[in-house]
This record gives sequence, structure tokens and C-alpha cells, in this order.
Amino acid sequence: MRGVESLADRRRNTFNVDEELNAPFDWKHLSRAMGYIKHYKGNFIKTFFISVLAILLTLLTPLLTKLVIDDYIPQKNIPGILIAGLVFVAVSIVIVVCNRARSRLNSVSGQYIISEMRADLFSHLQKLPFDYYDSRPAGKILVRVVNYVNTVADFLSSGLINFVIEPLSMIFIVAYAALFVSWRLTLVMLCGLPLFVLYIFLIKTRQRRAWQLFSNKQSNMTAYLAENVNGVRVTQAFSREGVNQEVMEGLLDDNRGTWMKAAYITHSMWPVTAVLARLVTAAIYIVGVAALTGTAAGLTVGTVIAMANYASRFWGPLQNLGNLYNNLINTVAYLERIFQVLDEPVTVTDREGAYELPVIRGNVTFMNVEFAYEPGIPVLKGMTFEALEGESIALVGPTGAGKSTIINLLSRFYNLSGGTVYVDGHDIDEVTLPSLRRQMGIMLQDTFIFSGSIIGNIRYGRLDATDAECIEAAKAVFADEFIQKLPKGYYTPVNERGEGLSAGQKQLISFARTLLSDPRILILDEATSSIDTNTERLVQEGIARLLVGRTSFIVAHRLSTIRNCSKILYIDNGNIAEMGSHGELMEKRGLYYKLYMSQSGA
Repeated sequence: MRGVESLADRRRNTFNVDEELNAPFDWKHLSRAMGYIKHYKGNFIKTFFISVLAILLTLLTPLLTKLVIDDYIPQKNIPGILIAGLVFVAVSIVIVVCNRARSRLNSVSGQYIISEMRADLFSHLQKLPFDYYDSRPAGKILVRVVNYVNTVADFLSSGLINFVIEPLSMIFIVAYAALFVSWRLTLVMLCGLPLFVLYIFLIKTRQRRAWQLFSNKQSNMTAYLAENVNGVRVTQAFSREGVNQEVMEGLLDDNRGTWMKAAYITHSMWPVTAVLARLVTAAIYIVGVAALTGTAAGLTVGTVIAMANYASRFWGPLQNLGNLYNNLINTVAYLERIFQVLDEPVTVTDREGAYELPVIRGNVTFMNVEFAYEPGIPVLKGMTFEALEGESIALVGPTGAGKSTIINLLSRFYNLSGGTVYVDGHDIDEVTLPSLRRQMGIMLQDTFIFSGSIIGNIRYGRLDATDAECIEAAKAVFADEFIQKLPKGYYTPVNERGEGLSAGQKQLISFARTLLSDPRILILDEATSSIDTNTERLVQEGIARLLVGRTSFIVAHRLSTIRNCSKILYIDNGNIAEMGSHGELMEKRGLYYKLYMSQSGA
């Protein structure tokens, strides 16, 4: 197993680049997947015995045919023929019941395996740090959770047991034919086997590569589809519909073309099998007729017909085994990708011996903090500053200077490259993540509204909050006015990403959600960027009241919103270029002064 992807792999992982799915066969992936099967071994044992019973009963019908043709019809034994007919019907009914039970057990096991595997993937994806998602298309993550898991679960629930059942079926057919019909004609039946094995050997590599290529194209299509659903507003704003349609049609053509090629190769097995089966059956009739007209003992019309019946049944399991082999190869390739996600290390996690952060006052210290998203490209370079309890710290500076990085590191969304961050004297790397983040209210630049109700989105900040507390938080940030005008007020349903709400309304809801958590440290990353000037003035009044007694970090490009902050840090080139209050920095007439004056139009 390759394990964790390299940074170069991640950069290449875009919608127009195929995933690597041609890894060599590795039994470790399959043996690891057995962990999902063992929970349902009872179902698999039942399926095995039901399948064996169905095979044994199915192979009785040619013997019944032989008995009727060779004995009952010549003897005009009408009762015997009727009894044989009733037995045939009873056997057929039992076979149908067995097949139905087997199908049901396979379906139940398969769905449980799908649920467990997806639950494990979902749980792990929620723990992975931000840098895992920074350079991966969402669609290629989704295709592993949806398509790959479906294929793998289908094989684990029915394919593996068929690897046992199909060879058993062939053994039973040969045994029935040789012991109860004719060992000579059984040899004739087996004469086509070398040709079939040769054909499977010739196409197996082409077939596997064809289906893997189809999976690559399907992954690309899913990635591009997810990307365009999320970016549909930008698409329409720049009239890119036509260009995007052409790209999508190209991906669909690739998807369709690769599927057709893979299906063509796979389905070519059926006519080859059918031709071989008919050739063998014809050989059995030729040899049988020759023997009937000669002096060979033990050959009868019923014997020839029964043997032809067994010969036609013999090729089905062979064809299934050929398909199963290729499915096995593909499944192991998919398992590699699934386990690659599950094996991705959760780098931002509690260290061994981490302790619960006690109730904090809100003192924050950055001591020689260094950080880089990519090795060799530092974003923060030995940054040092202190925020005392109750202070409001504004972070300003040019785009890409590291302002959002500072609050991401304080929240431990990323691990430090060097240095230490302290909260009330506690190294945040030494405390548990939940105990740290529970005492922080974080409103990131990207506002996300979940599907549900307005009040449900506000309650996301503290799940045990009452309706009254949620409404109070909304009033504090002046969201109550527009919420009350909605059709069902706080219980108005909203879709994912808050369709139907303005950008400012979504930010107000998100702000209420953050304040509801009653944090000791409040982090606002461009919290008012989408609010109109009039609303912003009201929100600033609410923020001023709510920041009392809390340490706050505010990232803002509108300098008018941070004039009253206790301390302003001008971040430039990965470090603090200037620090002080608004008045102090204006007196210096340095970088902050120039930025402020450029915004004010002076």
C-alpha cells in the first residue's frame, strides 16, 4: 500500500488528471477488508450452505431427464413420469427459494458493509486537518466514499463467496456427470476447457485496464461536476456556461467511451463461452450418436441429453470466475484508494498525555511562531506578540501576509512549524483540541449555512442551547429583524449553503452561532465583509457590548471597523511590521497610516 500521498500527488489530483489505479495486486488490502466481513460471518455461512444446496438440487434435473427418457417413457410408466414431473417442480421451487434467500443475505451483508465503510471514511474525513482538503477536489473524495465503496462492498458481499461457490459448482458438475452419467462423455465435455483458459489469459489484463480507465474517467467527471455545482455563480457571472459545457461533454465522452470499451471486452466473454459450449455440446452429440449406433455399452439417448445439459451448465461458472478475477483486481485497486484515505494521518490531534484546558481568562501569547503551508515557503517567520485578557487585537495588512494563518494556528487547524502558542500559559499543543476549541468562538471568512432551519443553524454553536438563547444571540447581532420577516421566522427551512439568503444575512446567522457558544476568545475573520454599511454600524454596536471581558482577534480589510481595537498588528512578509493602537499608528505615519489614508480617500 502506498499510504500517504506525496505533495506532488496532491497537486496533480485535479479533474483533468487520472488517478493512479494500476497498483500491483496486494493481498494485504483484501485481508484488511476482511475486517468488514467478519461482523457478518453468520450471513456468509448461511449463504454458503444455501448455495451448495441450490447447486446440488439444480444438478438433479438432468438425472431426472435421463431417468424419464431411458426408463419411464420406454416402459410407458405414466405414474413414474408424473412423479418425476412433480419432483422437478418441487426442486425448481426450492431452488427459487434458495436463490431468493441467498440474494437477500448478500444484499443485507453488502448494505451493512457499505454503511460501515462509509461511516469509517466519514468519521476519518471529519478529523483530517485543513491541509488535506486544501489541494484535493471534493469530487475525487466523494467518488471514493460513494462509487468505490459501492463496488468494493458488492464484491465483498457476493464476489468472495462466489470464488468458492463457482469452483464447487464445476466440481459437482464433473462429479455428477462422471459418476451418474458417463465418464467418457465427461472427458469430451472438458476438452474445451484449455481453450477457455487461454482466452481468459489473453484478455484479463486488457479487461482490468479498461475498467480501471473507466473508473479514472468517472472520477474526473465527478470532480468536475462537484466543482461546477459549487462554482455555478461564478460560472454564470462570467458567462462560462458554454466553455464549461464543452469541458463536461469532453469528460462525458471519455466516460462513455471508456465504459463502452470495457463493456465490449467484458461482454466478449459471453459469445466465446457460448460458442465453446455449443461446440462441446455438438461434440457430445456426435460422440453419443456414434456410440449409440455402435457397440459402446452404457450410452443411451437419456445419457447423451443429460450430458449435453451438464456441459451447458459447466461453462457458466467458468465465465463467472473469469469476471470475478478481474473484479478482484479492480476491487483491490479501489481498496488501495479507500485505505489511503483511512490511513491519511490526522496530524492535528491530541498529543499523548494531552490534558483538558481549564476555564481560561483569555491571555494569548505567540512566541517565535513559524509556519509554512509548503516546505521552503514560510508564511510566518518567528512571530512574537501578546494579547491580554479582554483585549481586542486587529490583524491588518496586505493579502497573503499571514493574517488568517495566525487565527488558524491559534485554533490549531494546522500544526506549528516552530515556536509556541500559549493560552493562559498553557501550550496549546499540550491540551486537548475539544477543550481548546470549546472556549473559542470562531467565525471564518467562508460562511457556511447547513440545511435545516434558521434556529438549527444558530444552535450549531451550542447544541444544548434553548430557543430563547438562540433568539437572544440573534438579537445581539441584529439578525432578529430580518429573521422575523421570513415566512416561518426562526423555523424557516434553508438549504445547504443558505440558498435564498443574502451574503450579509448568512454572515449574521453565522455570527449569532459563534456568539451563542459564549467563548472566552472570539475570532472574527472578515466577519463583516458582506454586510452593508448601515447594518455594519448596528453590528459594531453589538460587537462592542459582546467583546467586553473576552479576548478577540479580528481580521479586517475595512480599517474603519477596527479603529477602537485595543491593539492593531500590521502583518507584512510573515512578521509584525507595526503594532499599536489606531492613534499611535496614525501618528507614526507608517504602513498602517498609508493603508488607512488610501481607504479613507484622503
